[in-house]
Amino acid sequence: MSEQRIAEVFVELADTLVADFDVVDFLHVLSERCVELLDVDASGLMLSDERGRLQLVAGTSRATRDLELFELEVDEGPCVETFATGKAILNVEVAAAGERWPRFCRAAAEAGVRHTSALPMRLRGRVIGALNLFSPAPTSATGLALGQAMADVATIGLINERSLREKTVLSEQLQGALQSRIVIEQAKGVLAARAGTGVAEAFTRMRDHARRSRTSLTAVATAVVTGALRLDLPPAP
Repeated sequence: MSEQRIAEVFVELADTLVADFDVVDFLHVLSERCVELLDVDASGLMLSDERGRLQLVAGTSRATRDLELFELEVDEGPCVETFATGKAILNVEVAAAGERWPRFCRAAAEAGVRHTSALPMRLRGRVIGALNLFSPAPTSATGLALGQAMADVATIGLINERSLREKTVLSEQLQGALQSRIVIEQAKGVLAARAGTGVAEAFTRMRDHARRSRTSLTAVATAVVTGALRLDLPPAP
């Protein structure tokens, strides 16, 4: 494989900040490039969800996906172990690993897998998933190093994309909170003027009404400002 092609793949894996970024498609590309560059038969990829549980997100063949799903079901195998420890598992011979992963190895052997490796998707101490490689013969040290480098680049891109998305959500939440505060301050002034009370009393009235009606304070304040809610009037008998 040419150095130019390897460079092209690394550029491809680093490009996660595009507007239409699709994480599933991105991880399928990573799995496919592993088969292309590393001289392995198949590749599968698991990623942790928001609760820290592994989920299968990519596989280069139906047999690979079935084997990876079985690995998750029985909670044993190279990807599960690598995700738990953060350490790479390299060139394990399936026929000799029956004591380590008895159920996984039986299923892997039935699927025709002879050797497997698992590479952590990690950045510093944070592990977000694992990349599984399946091959008829041991993968070369150069190939494994390249695979880990590809996983590392993809991990950095994914974490950056996640961080950007989280920051965007946080920014939107902060902006919403600021807008709510402005509306509430306006409503306090409107209600205080209408009822001839202080702003503290006006705020108490709005908060009490929000709690009684199980409505958000922002919604109550908006209704007061627009005149849809008149908390300055005495309650109906």
